[in-house]
Amino acid sequence: MDTYLETERLTLRHFTAEDADLLIELDSDPAVMRYLSGGVPTAPEIVRERYLPNILAGYEKWGGRLGLFAAHEKDGGAFIGWFILRPAAQGPLDEVELGYRLRQAAWGKGYATEGSRALLGKAFTDLGVRMVWADTMTVNQGSRHVMEKLAMTHTETIAVPEDMADIEGAEHGGVRYEITKDRWEQQ
Repeated sequence: MDTYLETERLTLRHFTAEDADLLIELDSDPAVMRYLSGGVPTAPEIVRERYLPNILAGYEKWGGRLGLFAAHEKDGGAFIGWFILRPAAQGPLDEVELGYRLRQAAWGKGYATEGSRALLGKAFTDLGVRMVWADTMTVNQGSRHVMEKLAMTHTETIAVPEDMADIEGAEHGGVRYEITKDRWEQQ
């Protein structure tokens, strides 16, 4: 396993072409997909033919330094989900998105905060990042709580993408949180 980053309890690594089943399983859980697709699973062929090739292309594009990272428990090696640290499609490389999608079995254990905190540290100390942002639906209190524990600041209310308009809670919009390198250093 090609380790990208380690925390006290987690190992983050690059996905490989053989990891489609991990992503398919994760995206097939209606609770995991609640605020992303209204609970509708991602079709396996979309994961295999679109998502995974895009993930692998991202490593090439950003020299393996940014992208989507598979997360495993150190104790036992169980796949718990993924974390993301990458710029917006046409965005500057010093402004990156932080995100995570975890299996239900990993919820409530502090993994989202632990993995995200480690990625913030890497972004600000090793990758030359100036600002990290994250967004979620306004009603997604779990993700909002993680962002707040990371000392990210709620900066704006945003529209929910059109393809998510039918999801429960979409009428409340979304929220964007940010943290700058300066603020991170003051913690």
